[in-house]
Amino acid sequence: MGLRFGPDYPEQTYIKHAYPEHLVDLGDVKMNYAVAGDASLPALLLIPGQSESWWGYEQAMPLLAKNFHVHAVDLRGQGRSSRTPGRYTLDNMGNDLVRFIDIVIKRPTFVSGLSSGGVLSAWLSAYAKPAQIIGAHYEDPPLFHSEVDTSCGQSLRQGVGSMFALWSKYLGDQWSIGDWEGMKAAAPTELLPWIAAAFPQSDEPPQNLKEYDPEWARAFHTGTVAASCDHARMLQSVKVPVLFTHHFRRVDESSGFLMGALSDVQAARAKELVTSAGQPFDYKSFPAMAHSMHGQDPNLFAATLIEWAKTLL
Repeated sequence: MGLRFGPDYPEQTYIKHAYPEHLVDLGDVKMNYAVAGDASLPALLLIPGQSESWWGYEQAMPLLAKNFHVHAVDLRGQGRSSRTPGRYTLDNMGNDLVRFIDIVIKRPTFVSGLSSGGVLSAWLSAYAKPAQIIGAHYEDPPLFHSEVDTSCGQSLRQGVGSMFALWSKYLGDQWSIGDWEGMKAAAPTELLPWIAAAFPQSDEPPQNLKEYDPEWARAFHTGTVAASCDHARMLQSVKVPVLFTHHFRRVDESSGFLMGALSDVQAARAKELVTSAGQPFDYKSFPAMAHSMHGQDPNLFAATLIEWAKTLL
């Protein structure tokens, strides 16, 4: 029997963190979250990236709490939130957040999401209820690049997609396979070289992967996650101001494959679509920054988000 992690195996999965954790029943999912800051401050919803739990923001939360009432969540299939087999789609996850704002935050809010969470920040900026969202920060979002069949630039399989295929194959939906040693052995041949070079060779999975349902990876690799949510159509529907932070990216000259979340071409297309919808688009380039600014440099992340939010209050 392989390794097993997730809500059914709490003792081997979870560790304590600096903030108390709460659980709210949203119907299709029970969502875990943490809160920081005074309720009199403007509301902020933080949406983690794929394979990240709310505590990825743990270092940034006390900095943000000086200016916001902060809510950081675990998306379905991540952290202590419910696993939902067969129901990992952007539309389902976006509607989870709509209900979370209604039930927990209960007022208009800023949103900031990393990576896949950045795509969900874009989803909320387009499809949330009227007046739910004040403004949306997309933190290095893989817009277009996380689509299997995309209308702009490199698709998922011309970049990080090999990692998702590996996770799905060797870990299995809901950690049903759990072959960590097999995955480590396969990484050098089944991953693109630049991804394999950074692949962890630890004796056990890192904490963030323990708290992650690998069915997420399958949903992205097969394209089911975005089957009903075309990125271009979504961006044409944005209804609030956007802050877009774009981090490390490089296109391999020999293959044309993308290293990073999205290319300059894809970022420019996102800007074109959002501004054509009549919304401000504040683009900030940080080419030396890792994928997670809030993880690498929480002070810069907080300062950038606070400065932008003040322009909308």
